[in-house]
Amino acid sequence: MVDFPFALRSAATDVERELGRLLPKSDELEAPLYEAMRYAVLGGGKRLRPFLVLAVSDLFNVAREQSLRVAAAVELVHTYSLVHDDLPCMDDDDLRRGRETVHVKYDEATAVLVGDALLTLAFEVLADERTTADPKTRADLIRALARAAGGHGMVGGQMLDIMAEELAPDEGAVVRLQRLKTGEMIAFSAESGAILAHAGTSARHSLRMYAHDLGLAFQITDDLLDVDGEAAEVGKTVGKDAVAGKATFVALLGEDAARKRAGMLASQAKAHLEPFGQSADSLRALCDFVITRRN
Repeated sequence: MVDFPFALRSAATDVERELGRLLPKSDELEAPLYEAMRYAVLGGGKRLRPFLVLAVSDLFNVAREQSLRVAAAVELVHTYSLVHDDLPCMDDDDLRRGRETVHVKYDEATAVLVGDALLTLAFEVLADERTTADPKTRADLIRALARAAGGHGMVGGQMLDIMAEELAPDEGAVVRLQRLKTGEMIAFSAESGAILAHAGTSARHSLRMYAHDLGLAFQITDDLLDVDGEAAEVGKTVGKDAVAGKATFVALLGEDAARKRAGMLASQAKAHLEPFGQSADSLRALCDFVITRRN
């Protein structure tokens, strides 16, 4: 039986330590940027995506020093997306992880630069030989993360999210939006360990299908928390999706049907893990956590 809360906390602690090492510190003139970067990244968070990197890497016995660097790179990209997402020109939020957002704590220009610096640092980490000595594997990781984070993934999904406020998308459009905005980064997190291990096509396909269902379940739960969550518990402003008229599964299906859909997706995600047997129990436990979380 997996003690999932302990496993998640343990992974978060390890990733936090790695991030602390990788984030720049300096007393040079640009030090205010570094301070803001550390504020954004080291401010808590569940570290679900890094956990996914580590858990899948462990399936293939990847060296922890390698998987930690990939997990940190994922968290750097994720945090960049949050910093930019919170800006007044985007979602205009003043609360993130229970603290002031970066543009409120500092200013908008600093927040833009923090996001830029975190994104580019992630690729610097992946390109380093300490991540893996094999140059082709480094290139594969960089290519996969760039696609997941860019116009074919997270950024493209953010554009659809902006457009959806002015349109009336159907369920298929919402699925596409969420798969791009949230799902592609989760898919990279699941697949990166297999890339490090040079795993076969079948294993990588199973992990990608698992991640797609997990990502949708995660986003539906996020939508539900925006409706029935408490800001103090969730760690960010709630109720904004409805005010903005955003296209969400809750808006399309209603709360009960959305909750059932999340449960169904979690079950489907677990089914994709059958080839890995009991070794994937922590990944199964992640499915249950994703749909029952309160923040």
